[in-house]
Amino acid sequence: MPRVSVEVDGVKYDDDVEPRLLLAHYLRDRLGKVGTPIGCDTSNCGACTVLLDGMSVKSCSVLAVQADGKDVTTIEGLGDGHGLHPLQQAFHEEHALQCGYCTPGMIMAALDLIRENPDPSDQEVREGLEGNLCRCTGYQNIVRAVRNAAGAMRQSPAQEEATR
Repeated sequence: MPRVSVEVDGVKYDDDVEPRLLLAHYLRDRLGKVGTPIGCDTSNCGACTVLLDGMSVKSCSVLAVQADGKDVTTIEGLGDGHGLHPLQQAFHEEHALQCGYCTPGMIMAALDLIRENPDPSDQEVREGLEGNLCRCTGYQNIVRAVRNAAGAMRQSPAQEEATR
């Protein structure tokens, strides 16, 4: 069995894994990172989006062995332990969730989007999140939340650094 060494949310893990084990299942079943939901197992919905070395990926389409030597950030790794990350706060304030199933993936994809474009327009947010599906909200509040969080993150250098 292959051995992987991966840092997840700032904690180093060394594990033997089946070569075909998906990163989503490794995170949830082996590490207990259940904040990363599995919505489709086909990379269509984006609910399982995490950051892999700072770039958003759908963890249902990445093998755990592909994460070897890399840094993974899940929704549970955001925030500073004392409060919500600006994206989490903005989703709450703008009512950008209803059932909440897509929210972790939306937030992680938005974090990558803001890293690439710190001041996205509404259209750029929509395009940046087009691989993440929400069946409840109609997206307007999600777009508003991402734009508001981007503004807050531009005002706070510590949060901007956290997106890198």
